Amino acid sequence: MTALLSVRGLTAAYGDRSVLNGLDFDIAEGGAAALLGANGAGKTTTLRALCGMTQRSGEIIFSGQDIAGRSTEEIVRLRVAHVPEGRGTLTAFTVEENLVLGAITRPAREAAADTERVYAYFPVLKERRKQQAGTLSGGEQQMLAIGRALMLRPRLMLLDEPSFGLAPMLVTELFEMLDRVRREEGVSLLIVEQNVALALAITDYAYLLQTGAIVQSGPSAVMLADDGVRRSYLGY
Repeated sequence: MTALLSVRGLTAAYGDRSVLNGLDFDIAEGGAAALLGANGAGKTTTLRALCGMTQRSGEIIFSGQDIAGRSTEEIVRLRVAHVPEGRGTLTAFTVEENLVLGAITRPAREAAADTERVYAYFPVLKERRKQQAGTLSGGEQQMLAIGRALMLRPRLMLLDEPSFGLAPMLVTELFEMLDRVRREEGVSLLIVEQNVALALAITDYAYLLQTGAIVQSGPSAVMLADDGVRRSYLGY
């Protein structure tokens, strides 16, 4: 399978503090990968580095182009969508306004059709379309954050803890929807997620990060069966 994203020697730092120490990984076109690890391992920094939101060096090849020197805005225009931890919705704006802003880099005529496409994935957002985003429940805000990312018509979605703060039933629904987006639209996914079992269930490949370095990787099914991964992250 062709790699949509190929990362080699990725380092990242905040000021003088080094966080990532030369990561190598790939995500296939239409594929999905999980990035696992304990808090502080560098998972969120990895996503931020890919988006140009931190000091970084190394090679980041996206669809044949090295984007390591590109700005966040340029990377968004290449249709890389980042859904940060904590949802990041614009709380003073309505649901529909949030969605339209997600398509700001695309022709305005396409926004209306894509809004309906997002509503097909998340019918509750259509019911709440004139409601202020800040008044939505936590689960609805997470749906809105993902819906806004979908308005970009992304080729790659970077998702940071999409299940955070959600009830178990909503988490299952959300991951089923992400799997559907991947299958139906060919969107590649890189998922940072503490719910390791769910993340491994919808991804093809997984990387285990520890203190800024990848210490283990393999097909998701193999990682799920690994005794060390199960004891450390699944609790059995």
